[in-house]
Amino acid sequence: MRQAPSLDLVRRAVEVDAAYTLARMRVLERLAGNPIGIGYQCKENVTALLAKNLPSPWFNRVVGLRGGQADKIEPLVEWYRAHDMQPRFDIASGEDAGALGRELAGLGYFQSGWHAALIGDAENVVAMQDTAVERVMTAEVMEDFLAAYVAGWDVAPSWSDQFKTNVRPWLHEPGWALYLARVEGRPAATTILYMQDNVGYLADAATDPAYRRRGLHAALLRRRIRDAHDAGAALVFSGADFLSTSHRDMERAGIRLLFLRAIWTRLG
Repeated sequence: MRQAPSLDLVRRAVEVDAAYTLARMRVLERLAGNPIGIGYQCKENVTALLAKNLPSPWFNRVVGLRGGQADKIEPLVEWYRAHDMQPRFDIASGEDAGALGRELAGLGYFQSGWHAALIGDAENVVAMQDTAVERVMTAEVMEDFLAAYVAGWDVAPSWSDQFKTNVRPWLHEPGWALYLARVEGRPAATTILYMQDNVGYLADAATDPAYRRRGLHAALLRRRIRDAHDAGAALVFSGADFLSTSHRDMERAGIRLLFLRAIWTRLG
């Protein structure tokens, strides 16, 4: 039975998203000398993420702010400013967006976009089988995973070798399952299932541009939902750009919109 939307579910989705991103950043933090400049603050329900030498908004953002916490925003802005970084703030619909938004606007931020957060009942889609996807279990297959991942995310050739070095530890991270889809034996698409407290988070899907529009994203989606169910998950969460191909694939698989994140970025 599909669960009715609630603020508790919204907050659970925010928590598992933050936990997955933090797990990725801790892998980078373990690199000798912390060359990416990883930092973070986790206070109460608010997580602030910092990757000083990796200017991706996903690793330089604040998540989890709730109604009544507008006073937390300016100290966080100052923390990022001390590191010469400008963060993104993700505000979930259902929270007191008015007060939070007024505070952000007063500090020079504006709402620059939307991101969809989705939810599904894992048991309702367990019958969707797909044999074209393999679980990454060995170092050899991990190299194929990396080849497709780098192509899917258009990692610059000059950064590719270091990027692969940074990502190889994912194979052994607790709670992670990595997947690879092939086309005629060639590595074509990748994705991750992250499990936390019997909830599955469908993360980080990427397809080599040469193999797009072949249903690989949908196949990876079905496999992760099935495996999440088999691992004891009743719910799965995910995220996608609103009305993107990924969003539509999820809706077709029975994963429905739970809420929208308002994305706030600094003017200029």
